[in-house]
Amino acid sequence: MRLPPAFAALCLLLASLGSVHAADGLPIEVNVNMARVLRISSPAATVIIGNPGIADVTIQDPLTLVLTGKSYGQTNLIVLDAQGNPIADTMVEVAQMQAGVMTVYQGQNRTTLSCAPTCQPVIMLGDDNSFTAQALASSQVVQSAAQ
Repeated sequence: MRLPPAFAALCLLLASLGSVHAADGLPIEVNVNMARVLRISSPAATVIIGNPGIADVTIQDPLTLVLTGKSYGQTNLIVLDAQGNPIADTMVEVAQMQAGVMTVYQGQNRTTLSCAPTCQPVIMLGDDNSFTAQALASSQVVQSAAQ
């Protein structure tokens, strides 16, 4: 079956939405502690993140980048080719994941739980320091037992 040219063009447009070029100047969105694959149109040699505390980006292969959200906020992403020419310069917005996440307030102390399907502590910026320390210690015990 042959696709009409207009439909094929629409499919190509929809497939390119994962591209590093954000549509209509909107920032590329990624959640904290999550990764997103970005396809680019020209081979990348260098990638630059304005604030590496907010996001990280690596070159998977010359046409594929992996963007990882580290902390919520906004920063910029610049992609350069082998000659140092810009391929892309766009904003990145890192947000806190909402689905399956429960925030519990006890007075001024805040804790965060991931409830998918069983509630377990997760570390989020702004959580109570003692809760975060306990969650880290628990995670390290599990990691050392697995080795």
